[in-house]
Amino acid sequence: MNEICGILRKNYSLKIINTESLLKSSDEINRLAAPFLGGDDPLFGKKCTLRLRDFFTPGALLKAVPDENADISIIAGPGAALAEWPGILIYIDIPKNEIQYRSRAGTIGNFGLLPGSGPAETYKRFYFVDWVVMNNHKREILAEIDLYADGQRPDLPVFINGEDLRRSAAEISCSPFRARPWFEPGAWGGKWMIKNIPGINKDVPNYAWSFELISPENGIIIESSSLMLEIPFDVLMSLEAKNILGSCHPAYGYEFPIRFDFLDTFSGGNLSLQCHPQPEYIKENFGESLAQEEAYYILDNAEESSVYLGFRDDIDPREFREALEKSEATGAEIDPEEFILKHSSKKHDVFLIPCGTIHGSGKNNLVLEISTTPYIFTFKMYDWVRKDLNGRLRILNIKRGMDNLCFDRKGNYAKEHLIPEPVLIERGNDWRLFDIPTHPTHSYRIHRYHFETNIELNTDNRCLVMSLTGGESIMIESANGRKAVFSFAETFIIPAAAGNIRISNNSPGEAILTMAFIK
Repeated sequence: MNEICGILRKNYSLKIINTESLLKSSDEINRLAAPFLGGDDPLFGKKCTLRLRDFFTPGALLKAVPDENADISIIAGPGAALAEWPGILIYIDIPKNEIQYRSRAGTIGNFGLLPGSGPAETYKRFYFVDWVVMNNHKREILAEIDLYADGQRPDLPVFINGEDLRRSAAEISCSPFRARPWFEPGAWGGKWMIKNIPGINKDVPNYAWSFELISPENGIIIESSSLMLEIPFDVLMSLEAKNILGSCHPAYGYEFPIRFDFLDTFSGGNLSLQCHPQPEYIKENFGESLAQEEAYYILDNAEESSVYLGFRDDIDPREFREALEKSEATGAEIDPEEFILKHSSKKHDVFLIPCGTIHGSGKNNLVLEISTTPYIFTFKMYDWVRKDLNGRLRILNIKRGMDNLCFDRKGNYAKEHLIPEPVLIERGNDWRLFDIPTHPTHSYRIHRYHFETNIELNTDNRCLVMSLTGGESIMIESANGRKAVFSFAETFIIPAAAGNIRISNNSPGEAILTMAFIK
C-alpha cells in the first residue's frame, strides 16, 4: 500500500484513511471476542456470531468520507467496503495456510491487535472469531468486488477483474477440479508422502497430514498467461454453492460437507487415541452445524500396520478414565490394548468412525481420511506420553472425550458394524461398482469403482468427491468439453452441475476410484 501511494503522490493529491484507525480499542475488541474464545481452554472456542461492523467505533465509518479537495481518496484495510464509498472496490485475500505461516513467524496478529500472542492462541482466535467474521463479510461483498488480488506474495500480487473472477467460478463449478493441497509435519508423521508425492518440500522431519480437501483451508488455483492466482475454497462456495452441491445445497448452504485428507504414519508413530464430539455437543459447545463423522480408508500399508477402534468387551469406563488421568498426571505410559481393540490393517480396508467412537491409526498406514468437514474437534485422550515438534507434551481432552464416548461400541460391535465389507452393486464388461456401507449415523456414502478402460456416470445432481486409490492416472471429460487428468492419491471434486462425465483409465492395469457423496 505504501508503494502504491508513493507512486500516486508523484502526480496526484491523496486522501488516505486506514480502517485500523476506525476500530474500537484493543481492549474493547478483546471484550467482544472473549465470549467466543473458550476461556482457559487452550484449543476450543465457539463460532463467533458478531459482524465485522461490530468491531468499529460507532459512527466512525459514516464519518470517514472522501476528501472533495483531493484528486484521489482511498480507504484501505479490513472492512473498507463498509464505508460504502463510490469508486473501485479492490479485495486482497491471503490463503489460510499462508496466514498461519506468518503467524508462526510472529509477523501478524489477530484482527485489531498487534502480534504478540503465541501461535496456538492466535490460531484459536483466527478459527473461532477472525475467519468467521471476515468470511461472512467477504460473502456479502463478492458480487460488488471490481478487482480481486491474491496477496500471499507481497512483491508479486496477482489480480483478476471481479467479473472475470465470477465467470471463472461459474465455469469451475460445472467441471471437475482439484483444490490445492498443503502438507504439515506432526509428532507422529511418517515418510510415505515425502517418498511418493512429487514436488513437495523434502526438507522436513516428516509429513503427518496432507490437507487434500478441507474446504475452510484449501484454495483453488486459476491460471492465465502463465500467472497463477489462488482463491480460497470458501470464495468458490460463496459464489457457486448451488452448482457445486446440487440437491444438497438447501441443507448445507455455503458449507462444503465432505473432506478428504491423508494421515501418514509410515515409519512414524501411532496417532493419539481419540474421539470426536456428538452432533448435539459440537453444536452447543462450539457453534458448529456439522459433526465430524469419519472413515479411515487404508490407501497403503507396511508390515504390522494396525488401527485402534472400539473398546474391549470388558471395558469399565471408570477404570479407563482413571488410567488416562493417572497417565496425564504422572507421565506414566499405559497399555491401550487393556481397554481398546487393535485391528490389523491392509490396503483398501475401511474402518468406520461415527462420532463418539474411540479410535486412532497405528503406525505404518497411509490413511485416506473421509469425513464431514469439521477438522479441529478431536479430543485426544491418550497420546503415548509424546511431545510435539516443539518439545511440549501434546494437549489432552480426557473430560470432553469421556462426555462423548459411546462405550457400547465394543467387542463384536466393532467387527460387525465398523469394519464393512464392500458389496458389489453394478458391473459391466470391464468395470465393477462396489458400495462400502457406512454407519447409519454417517451422512455420506462411499462407493468404489474398479475399471480397465473407461466408465460413464451422471452426478444425479449430487456432488462427488473422488480419489484415485489404485492405478497411475485417469482423464475425466465433462459435458461442457473440459478435460482434466488426475494421478494416484489425488483428490478431486465432480460438482453436481457437471452432469454426465466420462472417466478414462490411463494406467497399464486396473484403476480404482473411491468416491464419497451425501446420502
